[in-house]
Amino acid sequence: MTERTFHLVADPSSRDTRKVRVRASRWFATVQLDRDSYVDAAAARGDEPDLPADYVEAVDKARDAAMDCIRYDGYQGVFYLGSGPRWIELCARFRDVEATVEALRAAELDHDYSGLHALADRLTLPIDEWLSPGERELIRGVDFDPPPRAFLRFLRAKATKRGLRLNGRATAGSVWVRPTLSAAQKQIREMLPERYQGWVDRWTGYIESEHAPFRPWVGGSDEDLSRGAIPVQFRQLEAVSGGECPCGMRLQDVEDDDNTHRVHHANWALGIRVPRSLNWWGDLVVVTTQSPISWRKLAYQVARMPQREDNYDFPSWSHMGEPEETSDNYRAYLLKVDGRIVGYVAAHDTTEHRRWDLADGSKYGVEDATLRPRIILIWVADAYRHRGIGATLVQALATDFGCKVADVSWSTPVSTAGQRLARRLSPDGIWVS
Repeated sequence: MTERTFHLVADPSSRDTRKVRVRASRWFATVQLDRDSYVDAAAARGDEPDLPADYVEAVDKARDAAMDCIRYDGYQGVFYLGSGPRWIELCARFRDVEATVEALRAAELDHDYSGLHALADRLTLPIDEWLSPGERELIRGVDFDPPPRAFLRFLRAKATKRGLRLNGRATAGSVWVRPTLSAAQKQIREMLPERYQGWVDRWTGYIESEHAPFRPWVGGSDEDLSRGAIPVQFRQLEAVSGGECPCGMRLQDVEDDDNTHRVHHANWALGIRVPRSLNWWGDLVVVTTQSPISWRKLAYQVARMPQREDNYDFPSWSHMGEPEETSDNYRAYLLKVDGRIVGYVAAHDTTEHRRWDLADGSKYGVEDATLRPRIILIWVADAYRHRGIGATLVQALATDFGCKVADVSWSTPVSTAGQRLARRLSPDGIWVS
């Protein structure tokens, strides 16, 4: 399918700029209604640019049904779909593209949302039926169409979203399922009715029919080790909720099952693992604004660690475009230990410095115009702090520039940890800028 763009109003003399774009990807097509200029014109006339609530509801219903169908077919990726008064995006299987376009056209021009509702009804899968209580065998070609393993993977995701445990097994031409609801999930839904509106427990106390199919035993562990067990009990307590973690992220992020936090925290504590695609021959590497993009991306990834930890607005490394030469020789030093990047210094050269004796409240000295290397930011992975890594990085910066450690300049304000390091390296004072 080739990419297509056409105007909703076919009259060439019309000033109506609303148009539809259809773009194909490997698994599905994206149908986008572009209302950008139309919204600007409406706002200039003083009209309300927001979409009617019925319109938004119909679009959301059609979008959710289409995404379920695409995942049902085996797609495991993510969807990047925008929604709002300026752009409306729907995904569609290739055979549903024309119906999606026509439903959008009727909704936009005629305010007729029946096409979107009809499309959603046609695409809605019998998920509630598949996840109804009881042991049964779903036959491919009769109850479902995708390969059994792909279908079982889809059902597991839907069951998890509903709080169910799907005891399932894929065979050559079928899928055996037995959805159950744990006592914990039942209690959670009963305690939070406002979050699970319309939820009905169909699984607790369900009794199998005498004519229910018997799943053939194929070996493995016993499935009934919890038969007759007493459910755990929950209690409500006034506990302090999780706040900020020392790594800079929240202590708990239930939206992504805490995966993002775990990965970031491990990198913050132990350092970022060196990519296998990079040939790293020594312990320290100097990345400049003219280095290959793979090294500059790595420097940016490391720079994100102190940015997140200290809540900086911008990372200390942002040279992600084409290679370019900078007048101040901007560069980053990455130190590798145990196969991970545990130390990072961002630096450049400047001629604006003042002397500071490191005493609290003391003023800076007269300005000095000598060209010196200046530390913009220095960071060490948490597990390697207080082991001399910071001193090693400052010494590497001085050696690379060709000066003494005492001649290195520090950007202000110098943090408390930075001041301790500076006093250890240059007890008589430092240059600041």
